[in-house]
Amino acid sequence: MNRLEALRNAVGELLDKVEGVIALRNKSGHVAPHLFREREELNGLGLSPKYPLPATLRLIQNEYPEAKLGIVCRGCEERGLIEMAKRNQVELGNVTVIGLACTADEAEECRCAKPYPSVLVDAHVGERTEPVPDRVAEELRQKEVAERLSFWRSQFDKCIKCYACRNACPQCFCPECTLEEELWVERGRVPPPFPSFHLIRAMHTAGKCVGCRECELSCPAHIPMTALYALIRQEMGEMFGYEPGVDLEDQPPLVLPMEVEI
Repeated sequence: MNRLEALRNAVGELLDKVEGVIALRNKSGHVAPHLFREREELNGLGLSPKYPLPATLRLIQNEYPEAKLGIVCRGCEERGLIEMAKRNQVELGNVTVIGLACTADEAEECRCAKPYPSVLVDAHVGERTEPVPDRVAEELRQKEVAERLSFWRSQFDKCIKCYACRNACPQCFCPECTLEEELWVERGRVPPPFPSFHLIRAMHTAGKCVGCRECELSCPAHIPMTALYALIRQEMGEMFGYEPGVDLEDQPPLVLPMEVEI
């Protein structure tokens, strides 16, 4: 049985227990998130390209907080759900997770250190593959500060301030975005002043970025932002002993113990 057939079977079985399952659907040659509610729909079930499905779960739960739902999650998406749950952006009590392991090629493309889910899953699809180091981040970590600064300056000079990185990120959910305040980001200036725009966003994702690579995939300038956030995660681990998305009970070091409204 191939991976798609195995996933189709797992989603079909789950549909008997929940009101719908969030997964990818391939229709007319286009792939997008879809809430599957009937087994007859499963012929259109898709595997790729990757899409931030946790963000779709958040949108549905905002309107239907009591709905019993399923969701197909890759390793990065499961880690994202964990961080979103800690900040009260999703409620996992009524959610069943089908874990989808990435192939070796997919893990290599994303430079993923954990290309499979393992914490929230109720069912597994696919075989675990080996972790892939982020070679870009490793090379940068070996450079002197001046060299790193020069590298990021050359990359951020390509930025057209389209906000795709922010819009694609499942961990960006502030009601008001600092990147739209003219005090910090001057309007009508492209590229934005170095390095404030990207450093503001980096600080806002510190402690919750799980390396899903959606920011980098959405960037029309192909800026390797995943490497920047990987370096920040390493610093967070060394300073606070915290790794985003690993433990649902582990309190993020940069979050106050208070309620956050969805």
